[in-house]
Amino acid sequence: MIKEKKSLKASKSPSRRKFFKTAAATGVAAVAASSLAAPAVAQERVEAAMVATWPRDFPGLGTGAQRLAQRLSDMSDGRIQVTYYAANERVKAFDSFDEVASGNSQMYHGADYYWVKKHPAFGYFTACPFGFTYSEINAWIHHGGGQELWDELTDDFGTQSFIAGNTGVQMGGWFNKKIRSANDLKGLKMRMPGLGGQVLGKLGGSPISLPGGQIYENLVSGAIDATEWVGPWNDEAMKFHEAAKYYYYPGMHEPGSMLACGVNKSWFTSLTKSDQTIIKTACAWADEITMAEYNAKNGAALARLVNENGVKLEKFNDKVYDAFAKGAQEVYDEVQQHSDLAARTHAAFVKARKEIGSWTNLSDSPYISQRNRALGIS
Repeated sequence: MIKEKKSLKASKSPSRRKFFKTAAATGVAAVAASSLAAPAVAQERVEAAMVATWPRDFPGLGTGAQRLAQRLSDMSDGRIQVTYYAANERVKAFDSFDEVASGNSQMYHGADYYWVKKHPAFGYFTACPFGFTYSEINAWIHHGGGQELWDELTDDFGTQSFIAGNTGVQMGGWFNKKIRSANDLKGLKMRMPGLGGQVLGKLGGSPISLPGGQIYENLVSGAIDATEWVGPWNDEAMKFHEAAKYYYYPGMHEPGSMLACGVNKSWFTSLTKSDQTIIKTACAWADEITMAEYNAKNGAALARLVNENGVKLEKFNDKVYDAFAKGAQEVYDEVQQHSDLAARTHAAFVKARKEIGSWTNLSDSPYISQRNRALGIS
């Protein structure tokens, strides 16, 4: 019986081996056939035009926008191709929004407070008087309901915006005279856009909105008396020190100026989810890299302005800052009357400024002050 079982077992083995070989071959053939029958579908090439409010190759702003356009290509292995147009190459700087809203171009890179005449709430989504710093505005946009309000605002215009950079706390501006009190601002023609410019108007000044490429010539010619722009790195490149010597800080108008990548919403929503994610991710990367670049380069630029170009660094006194605060409140009172969306945006801004600001006031501010005091850093 034992021999018989062995014989019987042996007689089954070749059949089993043949079965498994046949099954494996059939499986491989099936997989191969399936691969031939249903090849992977390659995503389509995406082409877009990006218009900007900045001059070509301008440090931080222009180069940051150009870097974002290139990043979109790199992240998609060249499948997403963005043709970049600096200010005045395709449309004028301040025509960028309408160019994208109309669908003639697909993207813009700029500062959304340039569009406050379309709706005052746009001012909250770049920077506004006595507003957020860089870390605070990111907290509000990403985790405090800011993006949802921004989406609601831009939806009425057929666009959508994402954070794509920040310049940090900006300087107060360039003047040809000392600013000792609010009276020194009366009658002053100063380049200052957004809600900050409206504050200047409340104090008797004349705010003028000019794109970056036109500021220097207007300051030199005397068409404007003063200007703000960004900070030492950018202001040095603009050579404002050739036309004004008093450089004031800190700017109440732009404590953390958020840059935006705006997209035509119909175009954006027509893309695959993965392509939409690529664009959002590239914008978030641009935000981080741009802010880091400003922080890295502003200090050295300020030293050159003061030590090599004779710029006189001045700080706004408390009386001037208190006047700014009073003017800002008047502006905000008017903004809230514009519409329900403006009122809700302001309420959300104030709530977040208090909640987020209470933490930064306990964390960042005291630490930096104590660190610099203890180490003798000025």
